[in-house]
Amino acid sequence: MRDNTFMKLHFLGANRQVTGSRYAIETEDVRVLIDCGMFQERAFQSRNWDDCPVCAKGLDAVLLTHAHLDHCGLLPRLTLEGYDSPIYATKPTVELAEIVMRDAAKIQMEDAAYKKKRHLKEKRKSAHPEVPLYTTEDVEHTLPLFEGVMYNEPAKINDHLSVTWHDAGHILGSAMLDVLVKENGRSTRIVFSGDVGQPHRPFLDDPSVMEEADYIIMESTYGDRDHPDFANIEDQLEKIIAQTIVTQRGHLLIPTFALERAQDLIYHIGNLVRANRIPKVMVFLDSPMAVDVTDVFRRYRDWFDEPMRKMIEGGTPPLKFDGLTMTKTAEESKKLNSLKEPAIILASSGMCTGGRIKHHLAQHIGDPKCTILFVGYQSVGTLGRIIRDGAKEVRIHGRTLPVHAQIASLEGFSAHGDRGDLLNWLSHFKKPPKQLFLTHGEEQVSLHFAQEIRQRMNWPVTVPNYRQTVELGESGTVEI
Repeated sequence: MRDNTFMKLHFLGANRQVTGSRYAIETEDVRVLIDCGMFQERAFQSRNWDDCPVCAKGLDAVLLTHAHLDHCGLLPRLTLEGYDSPIYATKPTVELAEIVMRDAAKIQMEDAAYKKKRHLKEKRKSAHPEVPLYTTEDVEHTLPLFEGVMYNEPAKINDHLSVTWHDAGHILGSAMLDVLVKENGRSTRIVFSGDVGQPHRPFLDDPSVMEEADYIIMESTYGDRDHPDFANIEDQLEKIIAQTIVTQRGHLLIPTFALERAQDLIYHIGNLVRANRIPKVMVFLDSPMAVDVTDVFRRYRDWFDEPMRKMIEGGTPPLKFDGLTMTKTAEESKKLNSLKEPAIILASSGMCTGGRIKHHLAQHIGDPKCTILFVGYQSVGTLGRIIRDGAKEVRIHGRTLPVHAQIASLEGFSAHGDRGDLLNWLSHFKKPPKQLFLTHGEEQVSLHFAQEIRQRMNWPVTVPNYRQTVELGESGTVEI
């Protein structure tokens, strides 16, 4: 880096789109990566194959906000490029990220083999490589680099940079990062919001509030809208289950994010079962990853919020109920296709981009007795978004299938705070930052939210482009 220049901030993912979270801070004395996530929208998936835009071998550390695939999913690729420094994350995130990366590697290896076999049979070539991004062996090489941290305890990366993790209330172990950089005799505080959670959610404390920052990098996934004012999530879930199981006598398929969303659903369905609000029904958590994540939840009870700890102390297990079956093997999953009785099947992935849910969709999407229930954000271009937006037919595993199943959504399950939650989080800062950068949102959503912040708060706001770099100077930012 040149002498007498200020630190650089590189935007390397989740810029004017949602997934692929990745940023870098660079000074003469330290270089760190914040997150290293996978791009999941179809239009951007080719970026997963590109080398990291900053040299992996020269990085001093990776600072991880949380364990979702779009925040940690490219870490094995980074180690393949020569990265061998620490990866810092909260202790639950360390365990969850291992599960997420192992699952991603397994799915990629299976999908690559399936695609190669299908293309050979069809005598055609794919536009994308017919090999996995990384393998389970690559994940094994990455895991020893992880170091667990606690909330609210500063971690010193070197003499020039320290970071404190604060509870983001998004998923178990999720964090906002308070990064303090010392350079040229001055200190600069940079806050990364990570994904800001909704308040009053099961298992989790509400998102932390912060008061000081020179620069803020904040997500904007729901920056253009508020979540509907739900009377009660369990009331709505009860209605959908009754309609599908009792009236239609069909299957309820729930594409499920294995991390947090699956556990939230088990908790709510369990409440309905224990209260006899829904008929007796078989419920299957058909996701090896979600089963493993549930085990991590049980080990990290001390990280739960107070109401959940009291529930456990009172003798009610939030993640168990009569009728719930956890399926891990492929054979157990395949047997679900022969079920004659109505059932509820929770299967990953949440955006239908891979995993077992695609096989269940292929079996049931043409059945008008079936309901497909979406309980989380569906990125543009994903199969989940295409189905949710009303497509009459979809392509799954090389076959074009008609959509006759009922389609329903419950946005109240979203792990992301909405427009009001994000504005409330910003309102706790005592003074405006030198610059607020909005990331992790579809382009028009982020631009809309930026304009609203300018009008409401008179803050300087930028929506950076992919691979844009800015210098963070004493008076503000300079694009370079």
